[in-house]
Amino acid sequence: MRVSIGCRLRYALSQPTPLIAMLNVHYSRFGDLERADYLVTSPSVPLESYRDGFGNWCTRMVAPAGDFTLSSDGVFRDGGLPDPVAPGAVQHAVQELPFETLVYLLGSRYCDTDLLSDEAWRLFENTKPGWARVQTICDFVHEAVAFDYMQANATRTASQTLAGRAGVCRDFAHLAIAFCRCMNIPSRYCTGYLSDIGEPEPYPPGDFAAWMEVFLDGRWWVFDPRNNTRRTARILIARGRDAADVPLTQTFGPNTLLEFRVWPDQVT
Repeated sequence: MRVSIGCRLRYALSQPTPLIAMLNVHYSRFGDLERADYLVTSPSVPLESYRDGFGNWCTRMVAPAGDFTLSSDGVFRDGGLPDPVAPGAVQHAVQELPFETLVYLLGSRYCDTDLLSDEAWRLFENTKPGWARVQTICDFVHEAVAFDYMQANATRTASQTLAGRAGVCRDFAHLAIAFCRCMNIPSRYCTGYLSDIGEPEPYPPGDFAAWMEVFLDGRWWVFDPRNNTRRTARILIARGRDAADVPLTQTFGPNTLLEFRVWPDQVT
């Protein structure tokens, strides 16, 4: 299937403001772009691109004072298959894990494993290690936390999500990631486009989504505690330890967001 992807973010800036954007499809999926999702600014400013320590594609610039817009618009070719499933995927002993996965066992800004370890072992110690354990964690988070846009909070940690039992997709991901790390399963945070193709209408307003990947049986697998279903047209933008590593935009000065539009729509 062909999926139109893109976004439009418009800011009011009181002064020239350095800005870093992470809004392009991840390099691992770049070959699936029929039309590249180049980043465009209005007014036009010089752009400098680089890869961060996690391999994500970042673009930095200095936005002028006044009305400033960031936008992208591309076409993505997707196989139309849901996220893969491997119920038999096994969990690795920590000493057998590849060294590059070990950072995803550690606590991070939003995944406060030190505060959740006892609860994680109480809840999940008796589950079967591997795929079944991760799915049980996702089932728990999906049921325990209520999705509520009005509860969005940029400083909420995983332990606070568990205590408050409400949040948005990033909070679901942070809590499930923290639980997995407590159970010695490498887990990383992902952000990107998630279409509603194949889902019942009415569709919610377009937005970027958050999910997670866990390392089982020698590779990374997608899990989505917010939706807790296998979905099609999941298009990765960035990965990191948690949301602190992958801000879609990072502005270094005061700003007001005037417009925010995101679209992952099937096209013929």
